[in-house]
Amino acid sequence: MTGDAGPVLLRAEAITAGYGKMAILHDVTLEVRTGEMVSVIGPNGAGKSTAFKTIVGFLRPTHGRVRFDGQDITGLRPDQVLHRGLAYVPQGRIVFPQMTVLENLEMGAYIERDAGRIRHALDRVYTLFPILAQRRGQKAGTMSGGEQQMVAIARALMTTPKLILLDEPSLGLAPKFVSLIFDKLSDMRRAGFTLMVVEQNAARALAVADRGYVLELGRNRFEGGGQTLLQDPEVKRLYLGG
Repeated sequence: MTGDAGPVLLRAEAITAGYGKMAILHDVTLEVRTGEMVSVIGPNGAGKSTAFKTIVGFLRPTHGRVRFDGQDITGLRPDQVLHRGLAYVPQGRIVFPQMTVLENLEMGAYIERDAGRIRHALDRVYTLFPILAQRRGQKAGTMSGGEQQMVAIARALMTTPKLILLDEPSLGLAPKFVSLIFDKLSDMRRAGFTLMVVEQNAARALAVADRGYVLELGRNRFEGGGQTLLQDPEVKRLYLGG
């Protein structure tokens, strides 16, 4: 953990969850402190995306609790969770293709009624993603995959969330956009956002993270500082192709 991380913002404690009668997660615990970037890595089928869906309310855990910003949010609907300041960027670059970049961003601010706050959020997003300011009138569906992913991430920032969960932000992108997305995640953390990221790109994800968790077969396998996990011989051998 970094020295400048604040109090615990999110704690998913001893979560067991899945689909129907099939449990995917078994007693998984994940924690994020204010100001941190935390990466969650592990092989396909480890339960990483399931953990995020449980935290934001798409799945209800059969055991365990989710606490966010001092409140128990276990079992709340995703829209209720969003209102409390927890944003979620699902995998797959989901944008409104027939809408412009600006209209997509404005859709992200639909829970915000104050025009001044929306303007401030837009300014902040355009500072982080200057290309979106240049392309604000372009239809999102005509953009490259990497640009669409920036729109999807920027849209989640429009509510000025306390925590952003990003599920596989680099998935399926060209290499130059993979690098760009990781640079943007670091920029977001420096700008004061708290982030939790699920990533297949394990080495890149740990390199930019304050802390990381390794899930395997729906259980906690390793956790520690991002650099510590990167250098761990066992983590290298099992997950980083080292």
